[in-house]
Amino acid sequence: MKVLLINGSPHEKGCTYTALSEVAGVLEKNEIETEILYLGTKPIAGCIACGKCEETGHCIFNDKVNEIIDKLDEYDGMVVGSPVYYASAAGQLCAFLDRLFYSGGDRMAGKFAAAVVSCRRGGATAAFDRLNKYFTISNMPVVPSQYWNQVHGFTPEDVRKDKEGLQIMRTLGQNMSWLMKSAQVALRNGVALPKYEPYVATNFIR
Repeated sequence: MKVLLINGSPHEKGCTYTALSEVAGVLEKNEIETEILYLGTKPIAGCIACGKCEETGHCIFNDKVNEIIDKLDEYDGMVVGSPVYYASAAGQLCAFLDRLFYSGGDRMAGKFAAAVVSCRRGGATAAFDRLNKYFTISNMPVVPSQYWNQVHGFTPEDVRKDKEGLQIMRTLGQNMSWLMKSAQVALRNGVALPKYEPYVATNFIR
């Protein structure tokens, strides 16, 4: 089993990475492979609603989004981490996720997911809510912890002093490990994945 952890911060080894590493450490202890994806600092194009991905299965912009789409079947779980900017997730990360989920969202179903946010002071729960919406629209079971998944601090050193925040990350790792292993046992014993009805899209124009 393998979990993809996405570092949506422009700082490769900053506060968000510190939180994600705590989760990854517990997953590894439970014999679950991890991969931390750093998005970098270069601009990431947003979705332009061209619809090309419906034809090809890939985004028209050939960058890290397509790299992950090609590897989606390798991952059994996903943890998305972000700093808090103006009470929301980082714009670069949202652009990445908009295109990833629009292009490959139908392949996300059944993968366990969680969001992790890092902030100096406020706005964490709003950013946390923003990220969880990607999962709950994609049939992804959302993994809980003992509190909302947030750490506080201005530097990685600050985050390491947030004992409760780090414990929340470790509990998240334990819960994700247990749920993933439980699902694996269920599949081995003939409990099939849910079968969904054909998708119905409606609007409110009469």
